[in-house]
Amino acid sequence: MTRTQPPPFSPSSEPSSHHGRGVGDGHGHSHSHAHGPAAPVSRQLRKVIAAILIPFTAAVVAGLVVLWPGGVPSHQRSGLGFDRQTQQATVTRVVEVDCASVNASGGGTPIGDTSTGGGTSGPQKAGGTCKKATVRVDTGKDKGRTFTEIVQPDQSRQLRQGEKVVAAYEPSAPRELQYSVTDVNRTFPMALLAGIFAVAVVIVGRLRGVMALVALAVSFLLLSLFILPAILQGSNPLLVAVVGSSAIMLIALYMCHGLSARTSVAVLGTLVSLSLIGLLGSEFIDWAALTGNTDDSTGLIHGLFPHIDMSGLLLAGVIIGSLGVLDDVTVTQTSAVWELHEANPSLGWRELYRAGIRIGRDHIASVVNTLVLAYAGAALPLLLLFSIAQSGVSTVATSELVAEEIVRTLVGSIGLVASVPVTTVLAALVVSADRPARTAAADGTTGTPRSGPGPAGPVPLPTARTGRGRRRKR
Repeated sequence: MTRTQPPPFSPSSEPSSHHGRGVGDGHGHSHSHAHGPAAPVSRQLRKVIAAILIPFTAAVVAGLVVLWPGGVPSHQRSGLGFDRQTQQATVTRVVEVDCASVNASGGGTPIGDTSTGGGTSGPQKAGGTCKKATVRVDTGKDKGRTFTEIVQPDQSRQLRQGEKVVAAYEPSAPRELQYSVTDVNRTFPMALLAGIFAVAVVIVGRLRGVMALVALAVSFLLLSLFILPAILQGSNPLLVAVVGSSAIMLIALYMCHGLSARTSVAVLGTLVSLSLIGLLGSEFIDWAALTGNTDDSTGLIHGLFPHIDMSGLLLAGVIIGSLGVLDDVTVTQTSAVWELHEANPSLGWRELYRAGIRIGRDHIASVVNTLVLAYAGAALPLLLLFSIAQSGVSTVATSELVAEEIVRTLVGSIGLVASVPVTTVLAALVVSADRPARTAAADGTTGTPRSGPGPAGPVPLPTARTGRGRRRKR
C-alpha cells in the first residue's frame, strides 16, 4: 500500500519533483534547501522562549514608560558652535574685491566661520583677490533682509551665486554683524541620496526591504524622541541606552524577520552580547579613567548641561553603536543553523554547532575588520594630527582622544566575536531539541520512525505526487 504523505521536514512549498529524488535515502528524509519561512517549533519550545522574552519585553516597555522624557529641556542659547540660531539663505551676488582693502578696513562684515571649516583660523592675507557675496535671508522674521560676506581666497568653502546656504544669527551683535554664513544647505542632495537608498532597498529586498525601512524609521524616532531627550533631561545615559537599544532591537528584528523562534533566538543572542559589551565597557571606561569629554562637542554639552554623566554617555554610545552590527551577526548565524538543519535534519546539536561556527569564523573576520576600519576612518583627521606631530605610537594610543576610540572598538569587537558562538549554540540547541517532536508530528505517530510492515525496519515511502518513487527492495 502506498502512502500519500510527503516525507517529514519537507516544506509544503517544495516542488513535487524534489520528493522522488529523496525516496531512496536510508533516513527517509527529503533534504530541502528552500529558503522559505522557518518551520514552526513545538509548543513546549515556544513556551520556553516566551518565558524568557516576554518578561524582558515587559521590562523594556516599563523602562520606556518610566524614562520617557517630556521633551528637550529649554536653555539659553550660547551662540557657540551648533548652539546658534540659524536661518536658510541664498547667495544672490558675488563680486571680486581686493583683499587688502577689505582686510584693512574690516569691511564691517564677517570673514567666514572658522568653527565649521568654512573659514581659516590663521591670519588674513593682506593681498590677493577676495570675494564679496551678497546673501539674502529666506526664512525667519528677517526674511528678505540681505547681508554681505567676505570670503578669503584660502578658505575651503567658496560661495557661488545662487547657492543655498545656512546663515547663523546672533541677535546681540551689531546689526551689520548679526548674520554670517555658517554652512551650505545640503537638503536636496541628502534627500536625493536617501531616496536612491530607499528605492534600492525596496527593489532588492521587496517586502523585507520595505519592513527594513520602516524599522529604520522607528529606530530614528526612538533615538530622537526618547534616547537623546532622556539623556538631556538628566536620566542615567547607560540605563537610557540599554532600554532604548533593547526596544530598537526587538522592533527591528521582529519587524524585519517575523515573529518566529528563529528570530527569538537571534534576539537572545543579541541580548547576551549587548550585556557583555555593557559590562566590559563599564569596567574598562572606568579603569582607563575615560571622561568622555575630549572635544569641542562634548565640551559644549558639558557646559550647557553639566549634570550629564559624560563617561556614561560614552558607554551609551558604545552600546548603541554596536547594536546594528550585532543584529546582522546574530540573524546570519541563526539563519545558517536553521538552514543546515533543514538541509540535514538528522544532525545533532554538536554537528550543527560545528558547521555553524565554521560559517561564523568567516563572518567574524570580516565584521571585526569592518568595525575597526570604520572607527579608524572616523578618527582619521585626529590620527593625521598625531602623525604631523611625530608622536610615538604609545603616546598616541594612550592619549584620551585615541584611547576612547580604541576602547570603543575593542569592546564592541569582543561583543561581536562572542555573539557568534553564543547565537550558534542557542540556535543548535533549539532546532535539535525540537527535532523528535517535529518528526513525530510529521509522521502522525508517537515519536517512532515511520516503517513499513515486517521486520525489515524503516522503509522509505514514495509520494503520490510524483509517481517516480518506488519502495526499495530488501
